[in-house]
Amino acid sequence: MTPGAEFGVLCWNTQKLTQTLKFQLALSRLLEEFPSLFLLLQEAKLASNNDWHLPHWSYAVAPNIQTNRSTYGVITASQYAFTEAHPLLSRHREGMFATHKSYMLSYHPLSDEQSLLIVNVHAINFVRTNHFLRELELLKAELLHHEGPLIVAGDFNVWNRQRRLHLLRFCRSVGLRQANMFDAQHIKTYRQNPLDFIFYRDLGLKKATAIDTTTVSDHNPIYARFVL
Repeated sequence: MTPGAEFGVLCWNTQKLTQTLKFQLALSRLLEEFPSLFLLLQEAKLASNNDWHLPHWSYAVAPNIQTNRSTYGVITASQYAFTEAHPLLSRHREGMFATHKSYMLSYHPLSDEQSLLIVNVHAINFVRTNHFLRELELLKAELLHHEGPLIVAGDFNVWNRQRRLHLLRFCRSVGLRQANMFDAQHIKTYRQNPLDFIFYRDLGLKKATAIDTTTVSDHNPIYARFVL
């Protein structure tokens, strides 16, 4: 990509429905209406044969659960080249299910020899707030080290005031700005706290919106369009 290029990012917690026809049809319609270069899925499910239903998209998976039949985790997909992809697991396990959460850091080449960093986040839940803070610190060093534009997006599970404040402080510490959504009432909330966000650095924001697809997943997708 060259300076001035525009691109879209679609972010969605899919509630493990990625293999269903209903989800796939909804996603196809969304991608027609909201052209995207990057697709960030949380709580995604892949069959063990990695049968991915978007044939012209490359993708990288950061699994947090694997069985004989399926892989679960976050998926970053793109129609643009990957130079690197680094899956991360949370240090802590969630108390209720004793599972880790996963993150995907992917790097994509730019014309000035820099790279665009995309961080796909499904933040840990059901743990003490100080554990949540430590997981943010896990990402902080990676983001501070990166020279170039970046996007951090996903389901951050900030369902109380303390978690929300930790997230906002984290964003300030690494220079991230929030993409404020049009139709924000469609963003998944818990106790009136929105859970899904797109943050960015060193990019221009053209537009951002939350999209009503409540018949598919318990989360709605969020979308942002950027310019380099």
